[in-house]
Amino acid sequence: MPKHGKRYREAAAKVDKSRLYGVDEAIALAKEIHPAKFDETVELHIKTGLDPRHAEQQIRGSTVLPHGLGKVMRVLVFAEGDAAAAAREAGADFVGSDDLIKQIEGGFLDFDVAIATREMMGKVGRLGRILGPRGLMPNPRSGTVVGAEDIAKSVQEAKQGRVEFRLDRLANIHVPLGKVSFEDRKLKENMAALIEAVNAAKPKEAKGQYIRSATLTTTMGPGIHLDLAQTLSLKLT
Repeated sequence: MPKHGKRYREAAAKVDKSRLYGVDEAIALAKEIHPAKFDETVELHIKTGLDPRHAEQQIRGSTVLPHGLGKVMRVLVFAEGDAAAAAREAGADFVGSDDLIKQIEGGFLDFDVAIATREMMGKVGRLGRILGPRGLMPNPRSGTVVGAEDIAKSVQEAKQGRVEFRLDRLANIHVPLGKVSFEDRKLKENMAALIEAVNAAKPKEAKGQYIRSATLTTTMGPGIHLDLAQTLSLKLT
């Protein structure tokens, strides 16, 4: 096991591992004890009862966090013609087709979100080995493969702070919620938006308990186990 530094150990000592924390208390505690000197990301880790070996139990989706992520998102769009013009007008940082594909094949990866029109996916598909492992491959289920008429909306949502979530091989979901510098209220509302999206993404084939636990943490901080019933009842008002 890796050894933790002094600041982490001091933070971990303030977390009672034997109890479940209410959402408000957990957010306040995470912000209070975060060990790093930079503006850490606040993250929600969800353990599900799904079996990732079965394709029908895989989940992947996205949602727009009402208060964003606290960072400027660099958005790349694969599009041509009117869709490309709409993407530029909506604020996309990089727009193109064959030229962008060649740049990425050459090592260009200076972006956070990639969006494609449906018509472009025949060409973009060959980038799967490059973009897939980095979580950057456009995908209809995550809202990053869209019709030309929806390209502007997709770009705007990505800029505002749309986050993607997906099941990993251990049946967990890991999603950023914002920064420790955010107001408590904003982090709670971002969490509510995410919980609503994850609840809505429950596969019909799921058996037993869908979500088994939820843990709040920061980039360098210890995990804070959440009261599951209260967390799952969160809704945007």
